[in-house]
Amino acid sequence: MLLGLGAASGLAAAEAANSEVARAVEKWRGERVGRLTAPDGWLSLIGLHYLQPGPNRVGSAPDNEVVLAKGPARLGTATLAADGQIVLELAAGTAATYEDAAFTRTVLRPEQGTAPGGLVKFGTVSLYALERGGKKALRVKDSASPRLTGFLGLDYFPIDPQWVIAATWVPYEKARFVPYTNSRGQPDRALVPGKAVFTYQGRTYEIEPFDDGPGTRPYFVLSDATSGTETYGAARFLYIDRPEAGPLVLDFNRMQNPPCAFTPFAACPLPAKGNRLPFPVRAGEKRYRGEEH
Repeated sequence: MLLGLGAASGLAAAEAANSEVARAVEKWRGERVGRLTAPDGWLSLIGLHYLQPGPNRVGSAPDNEVVLAKGPARLGTATLAADGQIVLELAAGTAATYEDAAFTRTVLRPEQGTAPGGLVKFGTVSLYALERGGKKALRVKDSASPRLTGFLGLDYFPIDPQWVIAATWVPYEKARFVPYTNSRGQPDRALVPGKAVFTYQGRTYEIEPFDDGPGTRPYFVLSDATSGTETYGAARFLYIDRPEAGPLVLDFNRMQNPPCAFTPFAACPLPAKGNRLPFPVRAGEKRYRGEEH
């Protein structure tokens, strides 16, 4: 009888732990959808335009160097100076704000790491400057984007506590920059602070996360045996809290599609060789049912 009570107690504890995993993942899913569908979320992207040195006419008219998907025919001119500075001068009769103040000519403050760039707004559209692959560009968003208003929701594999895997975090003595290629075929590099070591079905794996700096969460860029069939072909991301040396929990139920799965106007890193898992990870987000890129 005592053995029976002990077994029942153990089963109850396991069920409670499983329920806690499910509650946490369901909460994460809701937050994830909220971020994705925010008025300035990834689904609002309508353009990524690389600038040429010198003046670049900006507007929706087809003879502009930067042709906007939405906006006035002649918004103005973005001049890329030799020092990398971008000056935006509005066309006569055009109204817009920069950082919520009216302007006619301004220097655009570019995105820096996690710090957002200064926003130019006109109607439901906004744009800001950034750098990708050593080139300066304008990223354009629209809070009324068809990809946002027509979002079909996310599909998931069933939540499975067995995909909550114990790992060990091994920090590198000095974080290192590693090269990678993004989904546009462009070379780039990312900071890697260490590696997570875990065992799955008797084999040991080592995966490395990218670190975008203070105020961000490191994330693994991973592919697996489901990539391109059940899940997005390029990769999925798995974010973690900033780890310290020692035990680390990897919850693969929180694998998520990268921004480039939803929009052609985002460039995402592709996984390094060590982050290409040879087994199927049927956990987290499945392929998007809508338009995929």
